[in-house]
Formats: sequence, structure tokens, C-alpha cells
Amino acid sequence: LSVAIVAGLVFESNQQTPTVSNSVEPADKQRALLSFPIPAVKPVFSGWPCYWPTHIQCWTDWFDRDDPSGTGDWETLYSLRMENPGKICPNPVDIEAETLSGLSVAAAGDVIYKSDTTVGFVCRKSDQPTKTCNDYRVRFSCHPPFCGGGVCWTKWYDRDNPSGTGDWELLSDLRKENPGQICEHPLYIEAQTTDTSTPASSTGQTFLIFNPTEGFVCRNADQKWGGCRDYRVRFGCPCDH
Repeated sequence: LSVAIVAGLVFESNQQTPTVSNSVEPADKQRALLSFPIPAVKPVFSGWPCYWPTHIQCWTDWFDRDDPSGTGDWETLYSLRMENPGKICPNPVDIEAETLSGLSVAAAGDVIYKSDTTVGFVCRKSDQPTKTCNDYRVRFSCHPPFCGGGVCWTKWYDRDNPSGTGDWELLSDLRKENPGQICEHPLYIEAQTTDTSTPASSTGQTFLIFNPTEGFVCRNADQKWGGCRDYRVRFGCPCDH
């Protein structure tokens, strides 16, 4: 299902996954970096209605699978995917690393062997003047539904049609008409046409309001040709709602 998403708040989680001791030898690590295909990725929760990447970016949870007690700290994307199936998107757009104490890579001062969205993050002890690496954790910039902490979507709402001044899908009205169904602070909003499920951003129409704190409004008077199409909306909420 293709939908347009407008970002509200970037939901970031500072949770750290438990450390898993590394039993892979350096030679195996190199093969993992160079030879293994990326395993198929499925969404964490099959109940989410939108599985495919959109233009919204957010951060995954933090991952810390290795410590520098061996040859270094190997937070490779291949190994992280194997140990955390479905939690990292197929094509991350960015990577961030920090020490477990919260220092940036620059502040830590280590020489980093790899830090990209293809391999992941590697700090080798042999590259350091002190022959030791800090202990790092990493996260990746992805798209819903791979946001850290999880994003869950409400059902679709269509409270108005454009027969009057336009299509008014205001959050305040939707809350009154659907008490208890929408979280207090939505993170995202999606809008699409009711007839063809066309993303609102692909219709070429102009919108007075399109954000997760107010909702969605399309006014007939703002359109260059004809009136507004009929839209429906839904909201992305934290999954603990």
C-alpha cells in the first residue's frame, strides 16, 4: 500500500539491545563483510499495514552486539541483521555510532575502519595507537515501520467530503467523533484519496493543513482546477499507546 507520509516528530529511542558476545573469528568477519548477501527483511509486527519505505526518516534502536575484547568492535550490518531479524530496514540511509558512555566517534578519537550503511561499523584494535578500541553501539536511519520503539498506525478516518468548502479531516474533530482511538501526540499523518488510494502528495492539490498535530484540510478555493478530491487520513502513534 503506497501512501504519503508527512513527518511530525522524529521518534528516537535510546534503548540499547543486550550485548551479544562475538564468537566470529576475524577471517569469518571479513567474509561476512565481503561475501554474504543481505538476508530478506520482514517487518517486526505483521499487523502494520504499511511495510514499504517512504520518504520519512527516523532512527532504529541502538544495537551493541560486540565489545572490543577480541580484535576490535565489529558492529557489522550483516551480523546485526542476523541477530535482530526485521529490525533494520533493507536500505538504511545513514548510520550513527557512539560509545556506550555516549561519546561521539570524533570525541572518542578512535581510528574507524568502517562506518557506512553497507558494511556497518568496525573499529579495529590494530589501527589504534593504543591498540584498543572503545566499546560502541550503532543505529541506522530508516523509514517506518523500522523506527526505534515502533510506530503503530490507527485505522483510516474519513469524516468529511469536499462537497462544501473542502475536505476537513481535523484532528480535533476526529478525536471528538472517535474518543480514545487516537493517541495524545501522533508522530505521523498519512492521507490518501478514498477512491484510488492515491497519496495526497501525488495528487497535485494544495493543502491548507497537513501535519500530525492538526490533521488534514484541503480547501476547494485553493485548487487551480476544480475542487478537492475526497481524502481519508490515519495517524502514526507510539506502539505503547
